[in-house]
Amino acid sequence: MTMAYHQMAYYYDLLMEDAPYDKWALFTEQMIQQTGTTIASIIDLGCGTGQITARLARAGYRMIGVDDSSDMLSMAEQRASAENTPVQWVQQDLRTLTGIKNQDMAISYCDVLNYITEPETLRTVFANVASALKPGGLFIFDVHSLYHVENNLTGQTFAEVGDPVSYVWFCLEGETSGDMHHDLTFFVKNDDHYSRFDEWHHQRTFSVDFYKRLLHDAGFDMKDVSGDFSLGERPIDEQAERIFITAVKRSD
Repeated sequence: MTMAYHQMAYYYDLLMEDAPYDKWALFTEQMIQQTGTTIASIIDLGCGTGQITARLARAGYRMIGVDDSSDMLSMAEQRASAENTPVQWVQQDLRTLTGIKNQDMAISYCDVLNYITEPETLRTVFANVASALKPGGLFIFDVHSLYHVENNLTGQTFAEVGDPVSYVWFCLEGETSGDMHHDLTFFVKNDDHYSRFDEWHHQRTFSVDFYKRLLHDAGFDMKDVSGDFSLGERPIDEQAERIFITAVKRSD
């Protein structure tokens, strides 16, 4: 699965309540302005519970939110409906994305593409994104930096005690550079007792040059690389944790 969230989906927003969703939305609009591209329609790939999707919809973009998790999409749809925010929600796996065409832009944030761990599968995903875009369409995504994976994540243990969800997270080194496995145990408080559930996630990140090569093969030209929401900062901080890549679909 592209995003292997099961029971965790029900508590995702609680666990991510400090996530910088506003920064992702602002970065998107700033990059649109920087490229000078006219954007009306955006497809959000791996949209999760739709936090970024809804923000961009409220900013006036025509949004399609795509995710492989029906639970995630259910929560996204409920929130957007309650806020009267128009979004089209589609349940699809990015590896087999089909039926969406002529979009002005695609985004994929919060390290969604790090769940695509095999190079040839990533190549397929990039080709699918290209098929969903108009010529000249923008594609922005983020990934963990290799520095972040190797220095801040693998070999580390993270834990948080919260209400109602607590977790212990072991980040285990994989077999190759940029490869990691997340062993997650959650404890959910129900009245006077706790319920436990476990998740196992596999992620992998690659070098910027590798992403650039696969994007080119899929019909994209890479236009910008940024670190940690720092639009236009050059050179990129070598210790940046999150890398943003902006590409444009070639017209040929």
